Amino acid sequence: MLRQCVAELAALVSDASDPDDPAVGRLFPDAYPSDPEAAAEFRRLTQEELRTAKLEQAKTVLEKLLESGGEVRLAEEEADLWLRALTDVRLALGTRLGIDDDTDIEAELDEAVGRDPRSPRVGQLSVYAYLSFLQESLVGALMD
Repeated sequence: MLRQCVAELAALVSDASDPDDPAVGRLFPDAYPSDPEAAAEFRRLTQEELRTAKLEQAKTVLEKLLESGGEVRLAEEEADLWLRALTDVRLALGTRLGIDDDTDIEAELDEAVGRDPRSPRVGQLSVYAYLSFLQESLVGALMD
């Protein structure tokens, strides 16, 4: 499931040309929301480099997942890259799921399970919760 999420992120990032897509907007926010001209200029100057970096991070994570066969051990530099990639995956998935800072994921998951335990939303929320846990674990390991 993590591979699929990262692969979807790579696809989204590689075709980040749809500014109306909320997930693209979340991954590539306007630097100057109140000044459209400055925002467009900033985007013109930085978006290609940012897109390339996000795509490389996603590809690196996918390669590591594919070669590891399950257990992944990361050097500190790799963990930093993974954190950035996981943040992007969570941002995109959270946007697609309508999750914001005030969302209680456990309550949202309980509600989704109550409606239909086999629904795609249950799986998506579970992945989001797992990514949150994984990200928190990586931050904890880096701080130790």
